[in-house]
Amino acid sequence: MPAKKDETASFVLRFTQKIFQNEQKESEVQWRGNIRHVQGGEEKRFSEFKDVVNFIQEKLADLTILAMEEKSPEEQKGILSKSFDLWKRMSLTYPKMVIDTIKDPKAGVEQIQEEVNQQFSQVKEEVNQQISQVKDTLSARLDPDMWKPATKNDIQQMMAAIERLSKDVHTLNTKVEKLSK
Repeated sequence: MPAKKDETASFVLRFTQKIFQNEQKESEVQWRGNIRHVQGGEEKRFSEFKDVVNFIQEKLADLTILAMEEKSPEEQKGILSKSFDLWKRMSLTYPKMVIDTIKDPKAGVEQIQEEVNQQFSQVKEEVNQQISQVKDTLSARLDPDMWKPATKNDIQQMMAAIERLSKDVHTLNTKVEKLSK
């Protein structure tokens, strides 16, 4: 069995607040920030929190796709579905979390960390359970004496399945981008 792929994604999020007076001499507050993906080193500046979510979502989607490379189409579909459920829940709750964070930064950050940790733990646990089940099933079914080389037809079927999966992933990414807007 191949070595386990890196499943860590860490982000450093930095906010800066600018208080100024607008043309009507009213006080205004503008929040800006910078987010950095620790493992990859990529950084992005933002003034809208949705840009933070999009950045994190992009990095985690890349990580998920890499982790699924050797999974069957059914397993990949289940993993992607659970990953999208995570972002669906986040899109429903993150606006309130941001407002709460601005009001009470320490409590807000703790709330965000707790929410993200809970959701990632849940997804990770479900994925690990599925992997365990697949390992058990495969170890019970695999008989090296029954192995045969792949035929041309087998390879064509696999290529067709990969092409369909690629289209499905593209479609799902498009839907996720629409949800995050």
